[in-house]
Amino acid sequence: MAERRNPMPKKTLKNISEIRRYFHTNQNPIYFVSATNFNLLGLDEWVKNFKYICYIDCFDGQHPNVMIPSEVPHDEFQSIEDINNYLLQHKEVIDYVEKRGGKKPKFVFLMFDAKTEKLAREIGGEVWFPKAKLRTKCDNKIETVRIGNKAGVPSVPNTLSEVRSYKHLRELCEKAGIGHDLVLQSAFGDSGHTTFFIKSEADFRKHEHEIVGEGEIKIMKRIDCRGSAIEACATKQGTIVGPLMTELVGFKELTPYRGGWCGNEIFATAFPPKTRQKARELTFKFGEQLRKEGYRGYFELDFLIDKKTGDIWLGELNPRITGASSMTNHAAFAHADAPLFLFHLLEFSGKDFELDVEELNARWADPDMIDSWSQMVIKHTEDTVDIITAAPPSGIYRMLDDGRVVFDRFDYHRRAVESEKEAFFLRIQKPGDYRYEGADLGILVTRGRSMSNAFALTDRSKKWIDGIKNAFSARPLPSAQALAEPAFKIM
Repeated sequence: MAERRNPMPKKTLKNISEIRRYFHTNQNPIYFVSATNFNLLGLDEWVKNFKYICYIDCFDGQHPNVMIPSEVPHDEFQSIEDINNYLLQHKEVIDYVEKRGGKKPKFVFLMFDAKTEKLAREIGGEVWFPKAKLRTKCDNKIETVRIGNKAGVPSVPNTLSEVRSYKHLRELCEKAGIGHDLVLQSAFGDSGHTTFFIKSEADFRKHEHEIVGEGEIKIMKRIDCRGSAIEACATKQGTIVGPLMTELVGFKELTPYRGGWCGNEIFATAFPPKTRQKARELTFKFGEQLRKEGYRGYFELDFLIDKKTGDIWLGELNPRITGASSMTNHAAFAHADAPLFLFHLLEFSGKDFELDVEELNARWADPDMIDSWSQMVIKHTEDTVDIITAAPPSGIYRMLDDGRVVFDRFDYHRRAVESEKEAFFLRIQKPGDYRYEGADLGILVTRGRSMSNAFALTDRSKKWIDGIKNAFSARPLPSAQALAEPAFKIM
């Protein structure tokens, strides 16, 4: 009888170079399925066989790795999950995945639910994220507070409770000792849509229908703070932490929502060194607690930094990639080592790897590893509905000396932006689309800052915003064609 040979041992990846090479030679197809490819823009250049399957064609067919199926009849979308489920059932998408082959193709998403998981399995695929049920649990703002408490990551002084009336709200706040100048958040929300600033009974009455009967509410003491965001990845070797970014929130030029997120900045001196280090430490602790909760992979935390005391408070958790992920994955450290999302893919690949997370985090904390970029998410801010007749294409734009903004050239690389006189614009809404209050027109990415040291929009940013908005034109909508605002945003 022939001697049975033992299989070759699986090689363990032991450094960044080997990890990069592993993905550079990847043979199994990986798909990012979403409304657009913005969140993971550029990742296809790090991972062989990485493709985007999208609903919105931001690049007019000119991006080599974006697949857009033709439009077929469908129910009205109420969420990003609906878009993804539509895409996974589309015959052209199914044929595309089958034609490209691969052993159990992998899928990643911005948002997904149990139906998405089922549809991915039906076409022979596998979702490279924690289960939707666990993600939903962690995404609950009430649960975030509890996870943070277990991790030793404090939230703004708060109480968690159902709210029956304004009188009941005052009683809850008296008991918790948090005063009556409040910020209320429901368990789930998007871009400030379910964040309410309550200082009086009149304020409460405006939002009563969105508070009473909505289950447990996070009731916070209102503080004077700066918003910040930080992304990380919980792996079997420990939690890898990205840079602390500023957040653009509530600017009327960008969003109609008072507490609405509308962009980020990344630059080395965004906050004092102690603040940056503390935020990184808290993020690491939170990530280690997430691992105990069974969650692994990519996540983002919002921190609120008190202007007076410098205290850092946990704002919320996004157990997923986010609108800020493009900033994180294009930072200087990503080009020196690897994008943060590459470690998410590595975690789910089943490949053995060893990584000195402490050394990596220390290196990524170095200010020299961070270059200065800004992104602004431009929404339609007027309370009007019309139909777009012309829209600026995606690509590189230039600001002339007189402040006018003009299209310069097509590109899908944001790094093609050569100076602060140029910007990369990713168009979302196209001719024929409805333009309504809160609709995402597009994302503008610039070198340098978009805010002043006082955290106000710079004059340069305002000129960029005006220039892009003025490049859109629209015709009035007949009164008989009233449009209800969708219950979701593409970011």
